[in-house]
Amino acid sequence: MIEIITSFDWTVLNWIHDTLTCPLLDYLMPKITALGDGGLIWIVTALVLLTTNKYRKYGITLIIGLVMGVLVGNVFLKNFFERSRPSWSDPSITLLISNPTDFSFPSGHTLASAIAATILTMSNKKFGCVAIPLACLIAFSRLYLYVHFPSDVLGAALIGLVIGVSVFFGVRWLISKVSKRSSY
Repeated sequence: MIEIITSFDWTVLNWIHDTLTCPLLDYLMPKITALGDGGLIWIVTALVLLTTNKYRKYGITLIIGLVMGVLVGNVFLKNFFERSRPSWSDPSITLLISNPTDFSFPSGHTLASAIAATILTMSNKKFGCVAIPLACLIAFSRLYLYVHFPSDVLGAALIGLVIGVSVFFGVRWLISKVSKRSSY
């Protein structure tokens, strides 16, 4: 099974590199991936939401989701699996960004983006209209830039979806419990 996944990963990654590489994407993809560096765009989004009374609880939910993503993805899973990045395994590829120094699985950019897109979509469908395409672009940029395998991105998207849904309903449940206690 691992051989099939590895073969799939290299086939898709090399197809992207061989087929889609062009000056326009070479220019855009590093900028798109930079939006996801450290979850930057999603942290800024959470901070903006925190400044409004109407959406404050969604900002809090988003921050909790992103913190959970760091703990699960970057602290635990990356160090548990210790998967090499494609850019480490094939140094013949010229990277358009700095070669990352942490492990490959799961993609932290994709994990944060999937968590954020899930929470934002569940909070307000209109938010999802922006968050989902942006999350997909950030995830794709990691493949285009040759720093993640497709299975890193797909795994991160699934884990992010689970974390996003869990945190959304967990915070919602917690708020309802606190509201009931304060009404006594």
